[in-house]
Amino acid sequence: MNRDLRLLSASLFLWGIGEGMFLYLQPIYLTELGANALQVGGILGLAGVAMTIAHIPAGAIADHAGRKAVMSASWVTGLVAAWMMFLARSLPAFVLALVFYSLTAFVMSPMSSYVTAARGQWSVGRALTAVSASFNAGAVIGPVVGGFMAAATGLRSVYGAAAGLFVISTLLIFLLKHQPIDLPGDGHRYRALFRNHAFGRLLLVTFVSVTAMYLSWPLTPVFLQDVRGLTIPQVGALGSVNALGIVLLSLTIGRSHPRLGLLLSQALVVFSVVLLWQGTGWGWFAAGYFLAGGFRTARNLLSAMIEGVIPRAQLGLAYGVAETVAGLSLILAPIGAGLLYEFQPTSPYPASLILIVAAIVITLALAPAARPRITGTDSA
Repeated sequence: MNRDLRLLSASLFLWGIGEGMFLYLQPIYLTELGANALQVGGILGLAGVAMTIAHIPAGAIADHAGRKAVMSASWVTGLVAAWMMFLARSLPAFVLALVFYSLTAFVMSPMSSYVTAARGQWSVGRALTAVSASFNAGAVIGPVVGGFMAAATGLRSVYGAAAGLFVISTLLIFLLKHQPIDLPGDGHRYRALFRNHAFGRLLLVTFVSVTAMYLSWPLTPVFLQDVRGLTIPQVGALGSVNALGIVLLSLTIGRSHPRLGLLLSQALVVFSVVLLWQGTGWGWFAAGYFLAGGFRTARNLLSAMIEGVIPRAQLGLAYGVAETVAGLSLILAPIGAGLLYEFQPTSPYPASLILIVAAIVITLALAPAARPRITGTDSA
């Protein structure tokens, strides 16, 4: 791992601690501010809209203006939004800050293309999952700290502590080197992208897979607190277990062929959903949270498959389009989860299982079996 990836990993590690402190408790905090389960699902769906709308322009801007500039803008946006969430005293003010924070998801496409260009001799899958693992290594620590802090001083204080960590993380990102802008050989950067049938098939795989694996997740903290009787520190500790699962699964499954790794990740999420649905104690829920780490691993491997069918000069926009498609899932799944939860708190889980089975079938049919490019200097 070179200097830039080490700096990026350190920055993501600190951000992972901070975000992990509040992310898994956020649905609970929304209920404290007065939202019901359906409103929580709607708010998280609105956050998903914010996460979705910026991916394509961010990816295109990164291709033209440089990846570091867009990444730096995302870090600053997240820093400001975190302080806004901490200062918010009402549900509307907090939702506004949360939506603003969700806009930082536009970092995904330029960061993926930055890591792809900086990976050296590593495969794309290994580079993306290793960098993701650094964020989630921080997220192992964050939920435990956040859970105990929330129990001792209230959930609001957690956001202030997280915002402080984001200051250091942002300073580190400014130390990254700029990367040269890749120019298309024929002068037409994106014309062929939208005629690329392999890319189109991967977008379908992405949408179905992300929707299926995420459907049961948004209201799981509320389910475990309200139905299973867990305390806030216990839910926070589960967040750390989930982050640990992401780290270990990313570092192991991330080394495999992306298509095989995606199928393995989907299968692990199936077991996760069953455990969270049918589990009867904290240990069962912990196992479910650990295996749910396959969701994040799957998203990184979907990005790795995209790199294998897209020229380097189009990567920023291609990643942006893929993240937008995944973002649509992050809009629809929480809304669907809220409706299902209002009908029956357990109903998101069997619905998710049915969709994951469908996603596995679609992955087998459409995901490319060929190994993507390995070197870091190739061009199409």
